[in-house]
Amino acid sequence: MGKLAGKTALITGASSGLGERFAEILSAEGASVALAARRTDRLEALKSRIEAKGGQAISVKLDVTDLPGIKAAVAEVEARLGKIDILVNNSGVSAQKKLLDVTEEDYDFTMDTNTKGAFFVAQAAAASMVKQGIQGRIVNIASVAGLRVLSQLSTYCMSKAAVVQMTKAMALEWARYGINTNAICPGYIETEINREYWATEGGKKLMQMLPRRRVGEPKDLDGLLLLLCADESRFINGAIITADDGLAIT
Repeated sequence: MGKLAGKTALITGASSGLGERFAEILSAEGASVALAARRTDRLEALKSRIEAKGGQAISVKLDVTDLPGIKAAVAEVEARLGKIDILVNNSGVSAQKKLLDVTEEDYDFTMDTNTKGAFFVAQAAAASMVKQGIQGRIVNIASVAGLRVLSQLSTYCMSKAAVVQMTKAMALEWARYGINTNAICPGYIETEINREYWATEGGKKLMQMLPRRRVGEPKDLDGLLLLLCADESRFINGAIITADDGLAIT
């Protein structure tokens, strides 16, 4: 029996990268996991891997920029798993451009997913928790980019800074319902999406500028995620926690 036995966790952006890892680690601690993303083929493969290890998982198609779709996805999780105890609000996108080159489409692409989508997913999950009397846990995945400006990622930085403030507002307003809302701000984490970049000259140069000349792995967030999702975090609310190997203080 793991720390999260009897809990149900909804993880957005679960089809790859951090979201995939989050789903696996929460399942390993006993949670039933609802895997949400647009790429349902990837979700089904992850679902099969989790079930092969004895876990319970369902896949739910979700585009966080589709607001009616968010409500439908939450309703589906409730119908199939009964409740939502934990939300890991992980969906996110990025576009690397100089500010003078950012188009309206670029701006909307980033903000609609990272900020607007994240807000309405959290709102829908919180509404479910309140309705069912669940003293839940919401973990918003922000970024160190929400705390400092990264070159040519200014729109992304803006979107994640909004998530940081959003987290604090949610923590304050939803505390009365027993819901704890916190944010993890990862630094540079190597995933399948950026793995090739770290082997390039630009990637190697950037790595040499980092405090310990290395990037993280998804598993480096396991302990922090589990703490924020577990009952032991009952006195942690509104925290913005960096997991960046010291990048934010450089």
